[in-house]
Amino acid sequence: MGFEEVFHVLHENFAFSAIIIFFITFFLFRKLLNHHYNNMRLPPGPRGFPLVGALPLLGAMPHVALSKMANKYGPIIYLKLGTTSMVVASTPDAARAFLKTVDQNFANRPANAGATHIAYNSQDMVFADYGPKWRLLRKLSNLHMVGGKAIEEWSKVRADELAHMLNAMYESSKVGEPVSIPEMLNFAMANMLGGIILSRRVFHTKGSESNEFKDMVVELMTTAGYFNVGDFIPSLAWLDMQGIERGMKVLHKKFDVLLTRMIQEHVASSDKRKSKPDFLDVIMRYYKEGVVDDVGEKLSFTNVKAVLLNLFSAGTDTSSSAIEWGLAELIKNPTIMKRAQKEMDDFIGRARRLRESDIPHLPYLQAICKETFRLHPSTPLNLPRVANESCCVNGYFIPKNTRLSVNIWAIGRDPNVWGDDSLCFNPDRFLSEKNAKIDPQGNHFELIPFGAGRRVCIGNKLGVVMVQYIMGTLVHAFDWKLPEGVSELNMEEIFGLALQKKVPLSARVSPRLDPNAYVAPSS
Repeated sequence: MGFEEVFHVLHENFAFSAIIIFFITFFLFRKLLNHHYNNMRLPPGPRGFPLVGALPLLGAMPHVALSKMANKYGPIIYLKLGTTSMVVASTPDAARAFLKTVDQNFANRPANAGATHIAYNSQDMVFADYGPKWRLLRKLSNLHMVGGKAIEEWSKVRADELAHMLNAMYESSKVGEPVSIPEMLNFAMANMLGGIILSRRVFHTKGSESNEFKDMVVELMTTAGYFNVGDFIPSLAWLDMQGIERGMKVLHKKFDVLLTRMIQEHVASSDKRKSKPDFLDVIMRYYKEGVVDDVGEKLSFTNVKAVLLNLFSAGTDTSSSAIEWGLAELIKNPTIMKRAQKEMDDFIGRARRLRESDIPHLPYLQAICKETFRLHPSTPLNLPRVANESCCVNGYFIPKNTRLSVNIWAIGRDPNVWGDDSLCFNPDRFLSEKNAKIDPQGNHFELIPFGAGRRVCIGNKLGVVMVQYIMGTLVHAFDWKLPEGVSELNMEEIFGLALQKKVPLSARVSPRLDPNAYVAPSS
């Protein structure tokens, strides 16, 4: 059959002709696209080992190991971890490329043991897929707990609980006892969150129950940060070689018992709060009455428990660890401590303690908090995200299903961003014209302790307020010294979702204010 005859047949059958043209075009486009991707290179990175890939290279301090790799390979590195691919961004520009330019492609979290065994199989805000249920949970949390208006409405809860903490520290100072800072902070912050979520203090006295809660939160944040072999080599997950999943299941049961009891006690006393419902009242109404939002979503009882787990764990540990690091740096740098105290003395005086409304008038205190977030970010590596589709970032090919991690710790210590003194605690850097407008809430990629983009930590505003308010109050209210026999602070870290001090901070405090400033409210 000649060309003219073939053309005649195709012309006579237009539908068949259109199908043939479609498939030829599709095949050519697919071939061109594959050729384009094949010509694009993956980001550089270490070769790793058979089967396990680069997992052994991460060691006990993955954020430090990944920072060293970035110094060798560049701002975007690619690793094979078992059968899983991961890309790591370690500079502000690299973070911006992922968390702003292609943010929507990385809007979901990868499945992992923590999401399954701790976070109620991803029924919470942190691990839920980006979609209607996630948006509903964030909307309720923003409106009734962590949004700007809610933060103002619950300011008295924070003030009262901080007064309790100051009073306890004041009493310790009378007998010269050193204060365990993380114990004090976790106790106070759990009660602050309890006041907002449950309209009551979670713990009335420090002791075995509050210490157990603190230990549970620290264990959760530490365990959930581990690089679990089963997450990266699924065929070996059933072996649980590190014992991580067994520990997660035990910890989950403890939290589930605690949260279930909190909810039951709260429901039993609901009549007392009709005039001012708290956060749990609101979300329980959605659950019990089957209230459906504008996109047709409603809450399950598991969602309620999972969200409470998010708020109590992340809300206590991340902020308290930042305050502990900040106080440790100030004790190490007494000149900075004295300058901060002078700023507050000049504006507030010593007849009363600091109020949240004072903070906008205290630029040096704000700079201290930013410097703390920079050098000691609460989360050294952001919670991983995953690529929904293959994409191109800064000239590199990122395959579908590649995990994304942003090394927030490395960004905060990058000398190309912060200068040769990037490892020094120097709040003045945030008073310069260049850095004065940088804020830590996800808008400036030089400083993203709470992450950025669609999955930025929803509690970033509340977190900043609590760190500024509590740290400022403690610096203003007391002079600080190391315990007897301790000549130098240990500043080593322990890796986890939250960056803990290896040796918890303990210090002796001496009151600086009028005694009336330390009076606790009656409860």
